[in-house]
Amino acid sequence: MDLLNTLVDKGLRRELPTREEALAVLATSDDDLLDVVAAAGKVRRQWFGRRVKLNYLVNLKSGLCPEDCSYCSQRLGSKAGILKYTWLKPDQASEAAAAGLAGGAKRVCLVASGRGPTDRDVDRVSDTIKAIKDQNEGVEVCACLGLLSDGQAERLREAGADAYNHNLNTSEATYGDITTTHTYADRVDTVQKAHAAGLSACSGLIAGMGESDEDLVDVVYSLRALDPDSVPVNFLIPVEGTPLAKEWNLTPQRCLRILAMVRFVCPDVEVRIAGGREVHLRTMQPLALNLANSIFLGDYLTTEGQAGKADLEMIADAGFEVEGTGEVTLPEHRVTAGGGCGSHAEAGCGSHADAGCGSHEGGGCGPCGSAADDQAPAAARVPETARASEARTDLVAVRRRGAGTDLAPNA
Repeated sequence: MDLLNTLVDKGLRRELPTREEALAVLATSDDDLLDVVAAAGKVRRQWFGRRVKLNYLVNLKSGLCPEDCSYCSQRLGSKAGILKYTWLKPDQASEAAAAGLAGGAKRVCLVASGRGPTDRDVDRVSDTIKAIKDQNEGVEVCACLGLLSDGQAERLREAGADAYNHNLNTSEATYGDITTTHTYADRVDTVQKAHAAGLSACSGLIAGMGESDEDLVDVVYSLRALDPDSVPVNFLIPVEGTPLAKEWNLTPQRCLRILAMVRFVCPDVEVRIAGGREVHLRTMQPLALNLANSIFLGDYLTTEGQAGKADLEMIADAGFEVEGTGEVTLPEHRVTAGGGCGSHAEAGCGSHADAGCGSHEGGGCGPCGSAADDQAPAAARVPETARASEARTDLVAVRRRGAGTDLAPNA
């Protein structure tokens, strides 16, 4: 297929595909799916070999969020029966992180619900970062605390944070359909603050919220312009009690096409399969490792994931290997460029001055939005070919173990 040959060539040169090419990937047929995976897999292996980076989530503060992100079970007014607790103490968070690190994770992601941290919250997280790093040599720590105020990113960096996550989630044009209590521009601003402070940028999206192919391409191109080091791809987990609980728009095949498109647009970036892979990729998860080079190990913020042991077996059975703590995730050209960002002139990205560079399940909460009656326009935009998945509520389980409980975590 000429399209795939072109995309492979561009990916190996770090050249930006056209929007038409990116859209064409999402429009490929099931008959061509394995060819799409194989093509994107060539690009993945060029920059990341057969390594899979493991990341582990610690939910520092669950629920009680004043924001109205439609996808999020921790949102204002959520009726989801999730765990609710206030800030974990540093030793509690460190103990939770240790389980994931023992399972093979090399990065710990510290997440807290809320609009954004107060200065006191930054102090709490700084103490937690220190506790984790004192007990685990070589561990990477990423903070995900919502919208940042001036100076907070610098304080997190000084405390030892390596990265900051804040997702764009969806296209700028449709952001208001998903969240009303903050704006798309607020999210971009936080990504820029994090990058300017010298933190590694982590920013991604959520697929399956009723968006069109054009929306998916828009948000991925916006991420490319911001030039993050890591792009988490979340697949909406429709949790009962949230406005998007009825949005079952994804099939395993569509998820693979989305991951392939992200890889072609962001060829030399850490593409991470985040929330929802077990729910929507299901038995096709191993195929996705040919597209993404990073996953979360074990459970998510408010929902349970695949058993950590099963994750490790899946990686080995698919012919991949877990990335060691002594290995550098990013290609050399991104590392030597400083802050992980490669040359924009070579990579086809926008100017740092224009776009900035920056910072999972969402901006501190998880996959963001409006009231339930606002979802019809979004659903109407979903291509008919994407609406083939039946609800699999049997695969959605609220987390009842790990952080905030007396039960051992899944790692």
